[in-house]
Amino acid sequence: MSATTPYLKPGLAKPVAAGDGLDAPFWDGLKEGKLVLQRCNGCGKFQWGPEWVCHRCHSLDLGWAETSTEGILYSHQRIWHPVHPALAEQGPYIVALVELPAADNVRIIGNLVGDPMQPLEIGSAVRAVFEHHPDDDPPHTLLQWEVV
Repeated sequence: MSATTPYLKPGLAKPVAAGDGLDAPFWDGLKEGKLVLQRCNGCGKFQWGPEWVCHRCHSLDLGWAETSTEGILYSHQRIWHPVHPALAEQGPYIVALVELPAADNVRIIGNLVGDPMQPLEIGSAVRAVFEHHPDDDPPHTLLQWEVV
């Protein structure tokens, strides 16, 4: 699924892969409309954020795998006050912490699109929304969430 109208206003720093390239597969996956997370080749478990070592078994043999774009709303915060000048006219908006059952229950953060005053219930089903910005420099895609 793709967001048709950018959720956030222009003026914010563009997300890019870290200089060491560790998280590049995540950003590349988003551009293709896929959720790709780090997965240990030793124990087979997903983890987020990306690291050079497995959080569980301490293996250095890590890879990347596509996972489901469906999750569960674990927590959220309705933001009323801008945290950056580019967001001066943005609020309120909702930041969500999403748990991914298909990826060993790792949790990942993103904005929750839709009505910023929508009633929310912890445990609600959510799905990924890929907000593509092909004309930005550099081009990028944001991972957002929406209630199912």
